[in-house]
Amino acid sequence: MRAAVYRGPRDIVVEERPVPKLGADDVLLEVSHCGVCGSDLHMFVDGWGAPNSIGGHEFSGRVVAVGDDVTTWSPGDEVVGGPSQRCGKCEYCLAGRPQLCVGRSNPGVGDFQGAFADFVRVREPELLRVPPGVSMRAAALTEPLAVALHGLTRGGVRAGQRILVTGCGPIGALTIAAARARGITDVVASEPHPSRRALAERLGAVVVAPDELGRPAMPFDLVDDPFDAVLECSGHAAAMQAGLSQLKRGGTLVLVGAGMDWPRFDNNRITLNELVITGAFVYDPDGFPRALELLASPDFPTEVLIEADDVPLEGLYDAVERLVSGELPAKVMIAPSRENGGER
Repeated sequence: MRAAVYRGPRDIVVEERPVPKLGADDVLLEVSHCGVCGSDLHMFVDGWGAPNSIGGHEFSGRVVAVGDDVTTWSPGDEVVGGPSQRCGKCEYCLAGRPQLCVGRSNPGVGDFQGAFADFVRVREPELLRVPPGVSMRAAALTEPLAVALHGLTRGGVRAGQRILVTGCGPIGALTIAAARARGITDVVASEPHPSRRALAERLGAVVVAPDELGRPAMPFDLVDDPFDAVLECSGHAAAMQAGLSQLKRGGTLVLVGAGMDWPRFDNNRITLNELVITGAFVYDPDGFPRALELLASPDFPTEVLIEADDVPLEGLYDAVERLVSGELPAKVMIAPSRENGGER
């Protein structure tokens, strides 16, 4: 099979690799679509990835073969990759927070081989069926949409609240769409790049540039019209720091985007206003089914959230650079089995 192999920072080569061999509990998929994640950008550009690895975890595909003990899936089934199996026994799993499982692997390390390839091997329990009426390219949004939903959960976001989304790349855009679908109508988006601001506006957010956000002079001062929650999706330290200053008393800053630069937070602002800062790592336990339900809804703006043209494996690196620059605002879908992209 062909696979896009990470060699080192900004070095991705499409080469021939053996089709993965199946164990008794494994399923082999022909990859239909695989989205490019913000973490993939860190892997490929910032050097988080393991050399000679194959990335890609936001995928949809069709079953082509199953292991001897697999009973759930058959060739031809249309599926998406779901959450990795957790131990189910540690304190976090038992508390309904499997994303914090003590047995989880760390991002970018281990033996994971992803779906930037013609075929990918997945364990039987780590797949979900694509609902009727959901295209395979839309289904590949399931994983990042589950990430966006988890950010809203961590922020305690509910209808009637006022929220700010900082960073309107693919995850920021999905966060806006998910918030609107949850009934939140007062959504403001802060983003410096014009194409991303335009996407956020299409999704129903009021759009501002980062320098338009107020800057309170003192830790006890609040901006006009402060926010109940800030969903920080850019991973930039300046946006994290600015997000903290936009909160009302008792508000929550949710760190959704991963970044290489660490922020410096005003401890007095946190103390005097009893602010909460929390991370959002991967998904709610029911995040994938809820994401698939949203994608099956006729009102969900799926097509707005995906770039119009699919990209073949050979175009992966160029797409990475265009995502980093902000030129491509929406989710990029890699279509490994198509020489020229396009839904089949």
